[in-house]
Amino acid sequence: MKDVAIKAGVSTATVSRALTNPEKVSAVTRQKVEDAVIAVGYSPHSMARNAKRNESRTILVIVPDICDPFFSEMIRGIEVVAADQGYLVLIGDCAHQNRQEQSFLNLMMTRQIDGMVLLGSQVPFETGLEEQRNLPPMVMANEFAPELELPTVHIDNLTAAFEAVNHLLKLGHSRIACIAGPHDMPLCQYRLQGYIQALRRNGIALDPHYIVRGDFTFDAGARAMKQLMALPTPPDALFCHSDIMALGAMSQAKNMGLRIPQDLSLIGFDDIELSRYSDPQLTTVAQPRFNIGREAMNLLLEQLQGRPVNSGSRLLDFELKIRGSTAPSLREKV
Repeated sequence: MKDVAIKAGVSTATVSRALTNPEKVSAVTRQKVEDAVIAVGYSPHSMARNAKRNESRTILVIVPDICDPFFSEMIRGIEVVAADQGYLVLIGDCAHQNRQEQSFLNLMMTRQIDGMVLLGSQVPFETGLEEQRNLPPMVMANEFAPELELPTVHIDNLTAAFEAVNHLLKLGHSRIACIAGPHDMPLCQYRLQGYIQALRRNGIALDPHYIVRGDFTFDAGARAMKQLMALPTPPDALFCHSDIMALGAMSQAKNMGLRIPQDLSLIGFDDIELSRYSDPQLTTVAQPRFNIGREAMNLLLEQLQGRPVNSGSRLLDFELKIRGSTAPSLREKV
């Protein structure tokens, strides 16, 4: 936007208006901006198409990490609804956000996309107040960040985590550790609160050494397991913020000679397909990932069709899938 503004000799706000609401600027200014857009590398065909029809029939989906299998079903839910309504879906990987930030912003400001679905908690670019007024509609799925004031589809992560840990407590476990996700992700904050509340509700003091952070990768789960098992009093049960980290922890536990679930009960979160292929199969919190994506796309379509959509949460149900990785504590009989 700055490059176009400098080339045209106008402000970025004027560039934004010229590209998204061309009728609001003079013909001379609009021509300057269009010439600058071409000079700095924008497609004149795309710009002409969007200015004429004011739509591209294209949606941008921002994924925190395209390599994480958790997001596949959510994207499929978005794709099914989008295709049925004649929309094309572009995928943007936020794992390399700094490099892609300007590209995402350009797509939004030049109306090469009609709307955006965020599968994480952050908008992948920064804009001023003037630019924000001209952004296409946005919807958040999976995460919950009330400060963004976006329509949001997700589950109750706090209650889901509470029920998962409560399941371990009912099995007689009291030394329950938690492999948590990044502290800056809202859903991780809610899941950690659910873990803490379940322990306190059952009169168990929180041991900060039993909380280890990971980055939702297999290796992070394995590293966390090493750290936990090196404690003077290691845990006898484990609640993980994701299935991938749980599977990493399970693999490391087996390498250390531990039996699952006889020596260590283990619960994951998400119910990705891999959780059913582990040995034993992973007990986990199942998220309706396809439905989350589908409902998020439906909310975006409502906005694109001019219908009023209130910001705030649309909560979908979760389910605790009890499988072979959890069992009654052997210490219960002592």
